Amino acid sequence: MIIERPTASFRVFWEDPLLVALGKISDNRTGHLVVLSSDGRVEGMLTDGDVRRWLTRDAGFDLNVPVSEVCNTEFLALPAATPRAGIAARLDARVRLIPLIDARGHLVSIARAGHADLRIGARRIGADAPVFVIAEIGNNHNGDIGRAKRLVDAAIAAGADCAKFQMRDMASLYAGAGDPALAHRDLGAQYTLDLLSRHNLDQDALFEVFDYCQMQGIEPMCTPWDPVSLDALEGYGMRAYKVASADLTNHGLLRRMAETGKPLICSTGMASEAEIRDAVGVLRGAGAPFALLHCNSTYPAPYKDVNLSYLPRLAEVGGVPVGYSGHERGWFTPVAAVALGARIVEKHFTQDRGLEGNDHKVSLLPDEFAAMTAAIRATEAAMGSSAARSVTQGEMINREVLAKSLHAARDIPAGEVVRREDVVVRSPGQGVQPNRLEALIGRVTQRAIAADTPFFPCDLEDGATRARDYRFARPWGIPVRWHDAHAMAASSNPGLLEYHLSYKDMDERLNDWFDTALDLEFTVHAPELFSGDHILDLAADDPAVRARSIAELNRVCDLTRALRRWHERATRPLIVVNLGGFSRHGFLPADARPALYARIEASLAEVDTAGVEIIAQTMPPFPWHFGGQSHHNLFVDPDEIAGFCTRTGLRICLDVSHSQLACNHFDWSMREFVRIVGPHTAHLHLADAAGIDGEGLQIGAGDMDFGALARDLAAHCPGASFVPEVWQGHKNGGSGFWQALDRLEAWLSGDLV
Repeated sequence: MIIERPTASFRVFWEDPLLVALGKISDNRTGHLVVLSSDGRVEGMLTDGDVRRWLTRDAGFDLNVPVSEVCNTEFLALPAATPRAGIAARLDARVRLIPLIDARGHLVSIARAGHADLRIGARRIGADAPVFVIAEIGNNHNGDIGRAKRLVDAAIAAGADCAKFQMRDMASLYAGAGDPALAHRDLGAQYTLDLLSRHNLDQDALFEVFDYCQMQGIEPMCTPWDPVSLDALEGYGMRAYKVASADLTNHGLLRRMAETGKPLICSTGMASEAEIRDAVGVLRGAGAPFALLHCNSTYPAPYKDVNLSYLPRLAEVGGVPVGYSGHERGWFTPVAAVALGARIVEKHFTQDRGLEGNDHKVSLLPDEFAAMTAAIRATEAAMGSSAARSVTQGEMINREVLAKSLHAARDIPAGEVVRREDVVVRSPGQGVQPNRLEALIGRVTQRAIAADTPFFPCDLEDGATRARDYRFARPWGIPVRWHDAHAMAASSNPGLLEYHLSYKDMDERLNDWFDTALDLEFTVHAPELFSGDHILDLAADDPAVRARSIAELNRVCDLTRALRRWHERATRPLIVVNLGGFSRHGFLPADARPALYARIEASLAEVDTAGVEIIAQTMPPFPWHFGGQSHHNLFVDPDEIAGFCTRTGLRICLDVSHSQLACNHFDWSMREFVRIVGPHTAHLHLADAAGIDGEGLQIGAGDMDFGALARDLAAHCPGASFVPEVWQGHKNGGSGFWQALDRLEAWLSGDLV
């Protein structure tokens, strides 16, 4: 059962036209609306069935008739104060939605059939939410409140979302008040009760630990083993409860926990499927939000008994989120459970497996728990979705290099029909894929195609975007290489060219490419990759890597100074640089980053910048370096960027695609990002972005709100120049850049236009 307190999407007024109601029925996807009088009293219900019945009896239907002519005035409503169990009992296959009303008949909330994702504090637990990782501390504090807090700290460091404990009232829970010394106890009971009697923390001590959890930013949770403990935890204000496997068949306690209305995470160890179904019936009858954890209650559980294949069936049995509570050795089994659909993982946690108590023996140590958490995060990222497969950004990059495409076998003038003998398959794969050969044959060329150059997707279309003159209120230009700089400059009216250099370009003689000076400004984009697989990194740990990076950047500065003679408007040209600070296997902690910024500052002091200006490019969290994807640590966070610029006087190139990816990943506001870094921005790279690593997309193809971006750029960096940095925009004479400029001119009104 789901209780909806914002009711706007479930209500319509008596006098509203039916057309309005139909739109709301479609939007809320329940097929139900509550019909209100003008003063808010519930007067009826409207369902899609009511609408169908009305249509069949009125051949000349008018969708502007008032809802009052179609709705059902014989309906079930319940007082808002009705216990959850009483409300849940009235929902069935026929009654799917019940209005809950106050004493005057006004709508307060909506009860509807179904099961919402669990929410525990700020965390949502469900199919498309991150796995909720629980460190089961239980009684591994061994009765020591100091050890309990140290375990909380270790759980946080290991990546846990929740620290879970247990509470028992020994006097009421166990026969003989839990005295382990009674002679008639069997050996197992004596051992367990002896441990519990010595290792229990009392209520006040546990509450202090819960408070500590909240202060440290981790969700506390507790398993109440008895009604006395449940009442105490309710008095404390616990936000969710764990139901022990031992209590799944204890329907009295289960029902009392359900009646709290708090989310319940229920382990199913020691229970048959029939018993699990009975417990699900109790929980549903009480209207409780809950999840089920697959579990084998053996310590340690043999791998042959774990039976992870039951997880999908458990999800069908419960119709709720499922998870895994593991007692086996090691940590890879929970990772496999995540691949099978577990959205919650619970593992016992200790700092010393040699301590007294059974749970320590099957617990993970902090480094093991951290490894498990990292593997869970990697696995959930790798799971993706069942949507139709598309080519990822990394694959697109590699397809350009490794795949094949259709190339012209001869010079083909514009206006000729493409014949089969005019086409060959060659690498690299920068053009139309070979499987489109039949679509290409018979097409009339819209452009002249030189021999041994690729056909592009535009060659399969009747029209392609062509260069023209553009009008922008701020300086703008085009990314170029040596071979196409003159042609690109002549195609339109840019005010600057941005030379994107490879390390091979660094060895070219400028006199081979220039014979007269261009009436333009220019910027330079420094290479990231140099010969010998060297990636420029002024923050590297290795002094040799830093020294080589400094030397290569000095070469870039020398080349930039030499380029000035070939550009009449050049004054102090900008050099866009990825200054470094990446790591291969994960992000560095925040407290490690200041030292890296200090290394960059020291490295830049060794670079000769006379007559040029180095500007740092803002970076995405997961950049594509040659050799694969990395994690970037520097020039990602806007506050760090602004702080570095303020301290050093360095300006930046704001790559909006990179920074949108950072905002997507870290849940930051792009508007706030631009507000913070805009005053330090000298130059802009404009492209769209999607997800957390889809960079350099065509304008309008991703997540960017270019209207809002234009206003923010106008407010915070009105004088910055820009180029469209659309990935592979240079193909086919720069058609991707021209398309980007078309869209920017149309979209960015108020700033660039």
